[in-house]
Amino acid sequence: MATFRDLIIWQKSMQFVTDCYLLCSNFPKEEMYALTSQIKRSAVSIPSNIAEGYGRKSDKEFIRFLNISLSSLFELQTQIEIAYNLKYITIEQFNNSLDQGREIERIISSFIQKIKQREGENL
Repeated sequence: MATFRDLIIWQKSMQFVTDCYLLCSNFPKEEMYALTSQIKRSAVSIPSNIAEGYGRKSDKEFIRFLNISLSSLFELQTQIEIAYNLKYITIEQFNNSLDQGREIERIISSFIQKIKQREGENL
């Protein structure tokens, strides 16, 4: 693997960021500095932490940053549900976002386990 850009979790997270920005584009203007901003920050945090962790060149540090990415993902899922409850997004948009988030969650969790297993082999 040459760079973090080769990681499927980073690629899927980047797509999710784009989708979240598009999702927020129809939110009411009064949400610009509130929920819209929170959603965007949480979404951007996911691939950013994956990239930063990859750059640390240590499995322990990489796992720490992957866990931070997961935390941001959970925060984002909560914010998307709030947007749905406030009727800012449709049920289809909500379900699509939830599906994307769950897929990323499974991939990150699986990747963490894979790194831990590899780390255990090196002991």
